Amino acid sequence: MSASAAVSASQAAADKRDSVPEIIAASMVGTAIEFYDNYCYSIASASYFGAIFFPGATKANPAIGTMLAFLTFAVSFLARPFGSMLFGHFGDKIGRKTTLVVALMTMGISTFLVGCLPGYEQLGVFSIIILCICRACQGVGLAGEWSGAALVATENAPANKRALYGSFPNLGAPIGFFCAYGLNLLLDTVLGPEQMQAWGWRIPFLCSAVLVAIGLYVRLHMTETPIFRQAEAEDRVVKHPLRSLLPYWKEVLLGTFAMGITYSLFYVLGTWSLSYGVKVMKPAFTQNEYLAMQMVSVFFFAIFIIISCLYADKLGRKTVLITATLCTLVFGIFALQSLQHNPFTVMLFLCVGFCCMGSLFGPCGAYLPELFPTSVRYSGAGLSYNLAAILGGAFAPTIATALVQATGTVQSVGWYLAVMSVLALVALFLIKESKNKDYTK
Repeated sequence: MSASAAVSASQAAADKRDSVPEIIAASMVGTAIEFYDNYCYSIASASYFGAIFFPGATKANPAIGTMLAFLTFAVSFLARPFGSMLFGHFGDKIGRKTTLVVALMTMGISTFLVGCLPGYEQLGVFSIIILCICRACQGVGLAGEWSGAALVATENAPANKRALYGSFPNLGAPIGFFCAYGLNLLLDTVLGPEQMQAWGWRIPFLCSAVLVAIGLYVRLHMTETPIFRQAEAEDRVVKHPLRSLLPYWKEVLLGTFAMGITYSLFYVLGTWSLSYGVKVMKPAFTQNEYLAMQMVSVFFFAIFIIISCLYADKLGRKTVLITATLCTLVFGIFALQSLQHNPFTVMLFLCVGFCCMGSLFGPCGAYLPELFPTSVRYSGAGLSYNLAAILGGAFAPTIATALVQATGTVQSVGWYLAVMSVLALVALFLIKESKNKDYTK
C-alpha cells in the first residue's frame, strides 16, 4: 500500500464513529451494571452474609461475622489485576468492543450465580468456597469493564471534551448505586428483615440478568473506537501488550496510588457506614432509614462527576484531582465526627463525602487512559484502576470495622482516609503530564 493510500485508510478509519447517544449508552451501561453488581454484594455482605455463610462467628460476635463477610467482598478486588491483564491483553490486541462483550458476560453470569448459592447450613464450608469463586470470577469480569468503557468514551471524544466524555462510564456508578440500593430498599420495605435474611437478598443478584441482557444488546450494536481502528490501519497494534506495557511501570504504579483514595472513600461511605449505622451506632438506624439517606446522597455523587469533568477540561485533570484529594483529606480529618444518630448530621456526612467522591472519580475516566499510548492503553489504564481497587477498596470496610473495634471511635476511620489522601497527593505530584498525542483531535 502506498503512503498516501495508508494515510487515506487510517483517516477513514478515524472518521467513522458512533453518535454521542450511542457512545453514552455503550460506555455507561456496562459500568452501571458493574457497580450495581458490586453494590448488591456490598449490601449483602454488610447486612446478610455474616449470618448466612458465617453463622457460628456471627452468633459469637456479630462484628467478627461482618468482618468475615467483608473479606469475601475483598476476593473480587484481589482477582481484578488478573482480569485487567487478561482483558487488557485482548482489548489492546483485538479491540475494545469484543473484549467488553466478554467482560460483561463474565461479570453477569457470576453475579447471577451468587443469587443461587445455598448457605452454610446446606453446604458447610463449600458454600463459602463457591461464594469466593463466584466473587473472584465477578472480579475478573469487572476488571475488564471500566477501562474498556472509558476508552469507548474517550477514544470517541474531541480533545477539548475528553474529560466530559470520560464522565459517561463514571456516571454508571451512581446509576448502579441508585438501582442497587433502591431495589434493596423496596424489597426490605415489602418483605421485611426476616424474609430478606431468609431469601429476599437473592432477588437483586438474580435481577442482574435483565440488566446484562440490555447491556449485551447495546454492546453488540456499537462499533469499534476510531482510535483503535486507526491503529489497526497504521499497523500500530502490538502482539504482546503486557510486554509493551513494561516501560510504563511508573505510570501504572503512580496511577494506582493516585486513585487509591477514591476506592477507600467510596467503600467507607457506601459499605462500612451502612454496616456501622445499622448494627453498631447507638441507637442504630433501621436498614430502610440508612439506605434512603444513601440514595439521596448519591445524587451529589453524580452531579460532582459532571462538574469535576467540566473543570478538568478547562483547568486540567491534575489540578482538579489534587483539589479534590485535598478536600477529601479535610473531610477525613473532620467529617467522621458527624457520624452519630442524627439524620441531619449523617446526611451531611454522606452528601459531603459523595461530593468529594464524585470530584475524585469523574476526571479519572480521562486521566488514567491519557497516561498510556493506544497500543497499551486498555492494559495500562485497567491495571492502574484495578490495583487501586486492591490498595484502596478491597479491605476498606474490613479496616474501618477493625479500627472502630480497636479504638472505640469512628475518628480512626477518618485518619485512615487522611493517610490514603496523602498517598494520593504524593502520587499526583510525581506523575508527569501525559505526552501521548495519539488521541483524536
